[in-house]
Amino acid sequence: MSSPVLATPPATSAEAAAFFLARLTFLTDVADVHASLAGRDPGFVLVDVRSRAAWDQGHVPGAVHLPHADLPGDLDPGVPVVTYCWGPGCDGAARGAYALATAGFRVKEMLGGIEYWVREGFAVQTAAGRVDHEPDPLTAPCGC
Repeated sequence: MSSPVLATPPATSAEAAAFFLARLTFLTDVADVHASLAGRDPGFVLVDVRSRAAWDQGHVPGAVHLPHADLPGDLDPGVPVVTYCWGPGCDGAARGAYALATAGFRVKEMLGGIEYWVREGFAVQTAAGRVDHEPDPLTAPCGC
């Protein structure tokens, strides 16, 4: 029996290296964003592209709220941007990143969105204040 995994052969190592470098160029994860925001100057602005109701329900502390219709807002085109939305089942962060890229911004998407931010056990800011979360043992700590 042949392997369904290998029914389509893997790319060459050079092709794979180019693909994975491209992914790292366009995407980042919540753990790296969290670690960067913990420093004095992360070197980017984090943009939440969700609705006001979703923002008020909980957002990454330090993020800027700019729903799709308001992009690019008053962002500085010289500062890289990281976008996020709800989670992996939503392409809002990709649409926001696309809008910013076409406006001349250097941009990445935060994989997992606010869902994985919370699942990793990171705090969110709500309209009522800061809310701490316990990590989901199925997702955190990844250690990668």
